[in-house]
Amino acid sequence: MNQIVSVILTRAQKKKIYKKYSILFLLLLIICSILFFIYIFRELEKYKNEQISQSLANKFSITSLYAGSSSYSSSYAIQESVNLPFVIGMIRIDKIDVFYPILSFTSKENLKVAPCKFYGPNPNEVGNLCIAAHNYVDNKLFSRIHTLESNDCIQISNLQGNTLNYYVYAIYEVEDHDVSCTSQDTQGNKEITLITCNNVNGTRVIVKART
Repeated sequence: MNQIVSVILTRAQKKKIYKKYSILFLLLLIICSILFFIYIFRELEKYKNEQISQSLANKFSITSLYAGSSSYSSSYAIQESVNLPFVIGMIRIDKIDVFYPILSFTSKENLKVAPCKFYGPNPNEVGNLCIAAHNYVDNKLFSRIHTLESNDCIQISNLQGNTLNYYVYAIYEVEDHDVSCTSQDTQGNKEITLITCNNVNGTRVIVKART
């Protein structure tokens, strides 16, 4: 009799364990499915934003090509409304495969598409043009600017079709509330400041360059 009870209890325990693991497996499957769809959604959004960025770059190329023509309107690359983002230039860093349009102002939505003017003058004007972009840790936008070194070249083009070479002279990190890097005290020189996030410790990566 004791053996029969023992067998029954063993079977009941196995059934209970099986049910427990079945529920855990189902929950794990649901969680994995949700994470997978979130990953796919984010990748699709990045791809869409990359396509928008490339489209803006193409428009900029056409605008700069015909910049000297009185019969061509630069509104192809520039929106009429000041409330809408428009391309004010291009940034190129061959060392880290960066080639993007620079949008006219910084916003949450604009930063998903391309680097944005954060503060300062327009491209290739006297002063410190501060450009912000995301660090997606996937080699896009400003994900790799922390690997730049002194004297590396950054090319900035403006709507007039002029391109200047800026050479890196400082790379450092600051707290997220520190905006000292945006200072316009350049002694009459042309400078740029690249700004992105350090996703590990929450600081900002700053790269400064001048002509």
